[in-house]
Amino acid sequence: MTRILLVRHAHSVANDRGVLAGRSNGVVLTEHGEKQAVALSERLKGINISSIHISPIERCHLTMAPYLDSFPKAKRPKIFVTEDLSEVDYGKWTGKKLSSLYRHRLWKTVQNRPSAMYFPEGEGLANVQVRAMRALHTASATPGNQILVSHGDVIKSIVAGVLGTHLDNFQKIVIDPASVSVLDFDGTDFRVITLNSTNASIADLVPTKKKSSAKALLGGGAGTPRSK
Repeated sequence: MTRILLVRHAHSVANDRGVLAGRSNGVVLTEHGEKQAVALSERLKGINISSIHISPIERCHLTMAPYLDSFPKAKRPKIFVTEDLSEVDYGKWTGKKLSSLYRHRLWKTVQNRPSAMYFPEGEGLANVQVRAMRALHTASATPGNQILVSHGDVIKSIVAGVLGTHLDNFQKIVIDPASVSVLDFDGTDFRVITLNSTNASIADLVPTKKKSSAKALLGGGAGTPRSK
């Protein structure tokens, strides 16, 4: 069985300023984001990670730095940098204040029909979902625990795809900075184990082989133990 941990980057200076960062260079973590990254590293302890698939964008790498620094270099998980997990290319919207974009004529399309949204001189959200799902299937081809580090809209598109819901519903999904969402892959299909977790011990969400079940249980099962 493969278990996928979807990690969003920690709080960035663009998040703090209410700016749509997109693929801009130099968007680092805030002090709060740095603390989130350290806390994330602690949450990931006790898990045997096979590989990390990560966006090329700097804030994702800064988010994982405390975790990777906790290993001797020779013992770090394999790292694959992939454009398929990169931030949405927001085109002309990149660097704009969200408060100004609310008034843009295409804002209602983003909110209500994201599948039809193509950012001016950027990419379409439907295209984002295609590449994001490709990254998911690439990672899930390898058994074990895999981490995918990406961005809010990219992870939302993955979750929508896994749930089989239309992309137009993806704005109903919340993915917070430094959150972890966990998926199971049994070789045939995916299951969502947890969504947008920001405080649980990840070891509780990645049980040992003996405790893991490849089949969905009737009634939803007895639940997953979590720390408070």
